[in-house]
Amino acid sequence: MVLFRGDIKSKSLQGRTSISIVLPADNIHFLRGEEEVVEKPYKTVYLLHGLFGSDDIYLANTNIQKFAEDNNIAVVIPSCGNSFYVDKVESHELYAQYVGEELVEFTRSIFPLSHKKEDTAIAGFSMGGYGALKLGLKYNNTFGHIGAISAALITEDVLNWKSGEKYLLRSREFAESCFGDLDKIKNSDNDPKFLIDKLIDNKMNVPSIFMAIGEDDFLLEFNKDYYSYLKEKNINPTFKIDSGEHTWEFCDEHIKEFIRWLDF
Repeated sequence: MVLFRGDIKSKSLQGRTSISIVLPADNIHFLRGEEEVVEKPYKTVYLLHGLFGSDDIYLANTNIQKFAEDNNIAVVIPSCGNSFYVDKVESHELYAQYVGEELVEFTRSIFPLSHKKEDTAIAGFSMGGYGALKLGLKYNNTFGHIGAISAALITEDVLNWKSGEKYLLRSREFAESCFGDLDKIKNSDNDPKFLIDKLIDNKMNVPSIFMAIGEDDFLLEFNKDYYSYLKEKNINPTFKIDSGEHTWEFCDEHIKEFIRWLDF
C-alpha cells in the first residue's frame, strides 16, 4: 500500500490545498514472500471529511489504509475545511466544483485510476456524508456509488438556527457563511431532496446509496427523514441504524462496511 500526501494548486479554490491518496500499488506480503498484483486502473473511493477535519483525519482516526489494502482500492481524501462542500461564488471558493470535477480530473491524470462510473464512489462522515450525497447526486455521471455515514443532513434545520449561538452547529452566522441565504437552500443544488427530484425528472440514473447512522446519533432523525424521502421516490438505498453515536468508532466500522458493500 502506498500513501501520498501533498499540496496541489486548485483553480476552483483559488489557492493551494492538501490531499492524501492511498494506492494499492505495492501489496507485498513479506511473511509469505508474495507480491499481490492489483489490476489497473484502480477502483476508487473519494472520501470526504467532516467539520474540523482535513485530508489526514481519516488516516489518524480510522483504519482506512488497511481497508483500502484489503480490498485493493484507491482512496482519495481532499481537504475542504468547514465548507459543507458548497460553491462559494463570492469568495471564489468552489468546493463542490473542486471535488466533483477538478480533483477527479487531476487524480485521474496523475494516478492509474479507473474513469468508469461503476468503479468510482464518493463517501464521507458527518459533513462529509452530506457532501457525498450532494456531490454524488450532482455529479452522477462521475460517481456510481454514494456512502453517507452519520450524514449531516441539516439543510432544512438550519432555518431554525439562532444568531449569536456559540456552538457551530446551531449558529445561523456559520450556516450563512456556508450556504448563503438560508431561504434559498430549498430547491437548489445544496438540497439533497431537490437533487433526487432533478435526477428523476430528467430520467437519469441515481447512484447506488449506502447510509448508516447510530441509534444515539443527534443526526438520526434527519437521516431517517431523508431515507423516507428516497423510499417515497422509489429509490431503495441500503439504510442501517446500528448501535452507536456520532463517533470515530462508528465511522471506522461503517466505512469498512461501505467498502465491503461496494463489492468492487
